[in-house]
Amino acid sequence: MRRQYSGNAQGVINGIGVVTCVYVNPQQDRFWLIDYRIYDPQGDGKTKLDHLKDMLSGLVYQKRLPFTGVLMDSGYATKTVMRHIEQMQKTYYCPLKTNRRVDDSAGTTPYQRVDSLTWTKAQRKQGKSIKIRGFPKDHKVKLFRVASAARRTAYVVTNDHAQNDSSVVQQVCHQRWKIEQFHREVKQVTGLEKCQCRLARIVRNHIGCAMFVWIRLEQVAYQTGQTIYQVKYRGLADFLRQQLKAPHIPMVIA
Repeated sequence: MRRQYSGNAQGVINGIGVVTCVYVNPQQDRFWLIDYRIYDPQGDGKTKLDHLKDMLSGLVYQKRLPFTGVLMDSGYATKTVMRHIEQMQKTYYCPLKTNRRVDDSAGTTPYQRVDSLTWTKAQRKQGKSIKIRGFPKDHKVKLFRVASAARRTAYVVTNDHAQNDSSVVQQVCHQRWKIEQFHREVKQVTGLEKCQCRLARIVRNHIGCAMFVWIRLEQVAYQTGQTIYQVKYRGLADFLRQQLKAPHIPMVIA
């Protein structure tokens, strides 16, 4: 348990950080949980960036899971992570924070905030090549200006230099919200946040069990053509109906 920022609470709260990795198949419109890590810097000395790199390396070199690209939040859009993905010969799409310093002038003007760049009509559609401050001199990425789900302007970078359609970039980035869907579902249907234990081992076991419960519920939901919420609450309703039909058994409450 540690103090950390919560997007839902829009502030700093006491909580347990979990770094998750999901696999998305856009053709089937499905996603699967494939790895997660407990964020415990006091215990293992690892940052969230370290956990992300470990999970990606495991997918490529141990699990050998076939995938082409990585979608991540702006908090992971660092030189270390982006270069790590490039070394694995994968592409990435990630938004930059609006105060990130970049250069689109090939070194003729100073670095400026990404949200202060000027855009031509062609660049709005096809993107522009930029250098991010702190990266090697010859390291360029493609920058796109797209509308986010919250009707805000997002600045998305990718190492796919052949990409020249901002509408495609927007569709790709939309898949990133699958992880937000997972976070919402695993909290609402598994009781992930309701563990009253304090021992670290028991809390980790509780989190692991919650992940397995979500995996099973999602599998049944797909097989039966229902939502994960219908699977849970209809299953609970069926269980209660069966209990009401059972013979009455006297009970003693002490």
